[in-house]
Amino acid sequence: MTNELLLEKIGLVVDRLMNLGGSDYEKDKTVVQADTRVGIVQRDFGIEEWDWPQGVGLYGLYKLQKYYGDTRYMEFFRNWVSRNLEAGLPSKNINTTAPYLPLVLLLDQLEPSSELEELCREHADWLIHELPKTKEGGFQHTVTAIGNRDGIHLHNGQLWIDTLFMAVLFLNQAGRKFNRPEWAHEAEHQILLHIKYLFDKHTGLFFHGWSFERNDNFGSIFWCRGNSWFTYGIVDYLEACQGSISPGLRRFLIDTYTAQVNALVSLQAASGLWHTVLQDPSSYEEVSGSAAIAAGMIKGIKSGILDASYQTAADNAIQAVCQNVSGDGTVLNVSAGTGMGMDKEHYKNIALRPMAYGQSLALIALYEALN
Repeated sequence: MTNELLLEKIGLVVDRLMNLGGSDYEKDKTVVQADTRVGIVQRDFGIEEWDWPQGVGLYGLYKLQKYYGDTRYMEFFRNWVSRNLEAGLPSKNINTTAPYLPLVLLLDQLEPSSELEELCREHADWLIHELPKTKEGGFQHTVTAIGNRDGIHLHNGQLWIDTLFMAVLFLNQAGRKFNRPEWAHEAEHQILLHIKYLFDKHTGLFFHGWSFERNDNFGSIFWCRGNSWFTYGIVDYLEACQGSISPGLRRFLIDTYTAQVNALVSLQAASGLWHTVLQDPSSYEEVSGSAAIAAGMIKGIKSGILDASYQTAADNAIQAVCQNVSGDGTVLNVSAGTGMGMDKEHYKNIALRPMAYGQSLALIALYEALN
């Protein structure tokens, strides 16, 4: 695919991302359980809230600006930060950590930088010392309560694969930014702990979650976007670390990543996408997870972790992502926010909706594909 076509699609996706608007939060106060079961949570929509969909959205925009090597989106970032600080931040949890990842990387270019720096430092320290922990010191996957942005849902004793992207990437970057090696070391610990409990050595795939209370992986489902948080997140982590982690740890992470990619390639649909339940071809093909998988594969090829034999699978995925960008830049066939499920039907029934993270993950995939 030519750079010209990729840049055209990128322009459409970015414009739509930046203009997603806000959400009708009042609806969450009267939401019915049938809606939440299929991922209909109003705070997840739009770009204005301080939560994980928006944090992932901003990270994609940061990545593209870095690719261009200029400051073309800084006014958008400044306005976004200003609005959220003025409105007041929601509860501290794993998911509301996500916006800190792009912000800590943009810190020197944002105002008020001193206030933002303090927020980043405070939040990293909060992750270490105050975030509820599972057994073995795992980051418990706490999230914002539905209908009450000041409340939290604890998910007692639960590890989710999402946490690696939503919180651990930030903690690693904050440790490096502020010369706090103990933060970066804790990021290493969290990655290893999540691999320990979520990686399935029989398939090479990742389960969505682990419960220390249940002592199981819930429904033992291999969910597309959940797997993609690792595929892209781990090569992003390795890139950030450069040579600062031990060769043994680096080799372990690469081996785990390669095993997962090999499993994913064998499950890729003819369209180039992956099914939302990876091993169930009757489940719908999902674009956000497929985009992040493609981005992770391309980064793996560029870095020399993967050889050129993986290029065809990555190219097919990029082609499919482009085909799922509508004329107004909306990334189509993106599954809404997905809680932990006990069976395949839970994941197959999640609604398809335009989401900030869908725009962002498609954006990341498309810019990674640029020559």
